[in-house]
Amino acid sequence: MNEASLIGLFVATVSFGGLLYLAALGELLAEKAGVLNLGVEGMMAIGAVTAFIAGVELENPWAALVVAMISGAALASVHGFFTVALGAEQVVSGLSLTILGVGLAAYLGKDYVGLPPGAELEPVQWSGLSDLPWVGPIFFSQAPLVYLALVMGVAVSLVLSNTRLGLALRAAGESASSTDSAGHSVLGLRLSAVAAGGALAGASGAYLTLSLTPQWAEGLTGGRGWIAVALVIFGAWRPGRVAWGALLFGGTLALKTRLQTFGVDFSPIILSMLPYLLTLAILLAISVRSRKRPSPAPAGLGLAYRREER
Repeated sequence: MNEASLIGLFVATVSFGGLLYLAALGELLAEKAGVLNLGVEGMMAIGAVTAFIAGVELENPWAALVVAMISGAALASVHGFFTVALGAEQVVSGLSLTILGVGLAAYLGKDYVGLPPGAELEPVQWSGLSDLPWVGPIFFSQAPLVYLALVMGVAVSLVLSNTRLGLALRAAGESASSTDSAGHSVLGLRLSAVAAGGALAGASGAYLTLSLTPQWAEGLTGGRGWIAVALVIFGAWRPGRVAWGALLFGGTLALKTRLQTFGVDFSPIILSMLPYLLTLAILLAISVRSRKRPSPAPAGLGLAYRREER
């Protein structure tokens, strides 16, 4: 294993970490407001396909990113309408959203399979910094969406911790009735959080087809949306901890793609299982730990709120 291979591994770790972090931040926003959205995989798929289609048709990567975010927010709003406005069961709705999103993405992208990308988000080169040994290629030669993930992580953390909007959003996830009594619209807060989360998941999907793997193929998301959902639990609903978890899982995804280039004779099937085996192991550890201490999850997570039943 030479120096170039190690640097490549760390570069891929940060890249995959940024991808997962964007999607996990979206899920964190929704869950902080009390809405469990298991449709992250579907929203990422829709974001990926619409970004690729928009890139081919418009030949502008930033316009493609905006289209992906709008598509993700629109699909998430379907979940929000059924679960927040109508009070439907959130797990069932989220699973249905994943199936809908993945199927719709396959249908929309069937004519674009195998086409070259019309637009790509090229890595950002920071003058002077990108040339630094080790640090330069790992941190200062990444795609724009990696830096967007970092900015969004800081922004979400500050909004949730230091603003009235963040306080109201967290209150909607802890006690919807108390939030309503205080004069805040639980319906508006939850719908907005779900839509914003969908936009971030759509951006994560766009990262796949505009940067990481600039092409469209059915099943491109490869279960990464489910890892994003697990990351929120792993990070105890805190943006900072979720970021570290994203790097950890990003490392397993990077290892999966690069271990064989290091000359390690390992089954590709086992390599593909690595991120999900790690997910199960961490969820098991969290479940055991939660028996000894209170869960950090929002108290109202997954519970529908009907004002007339207050």
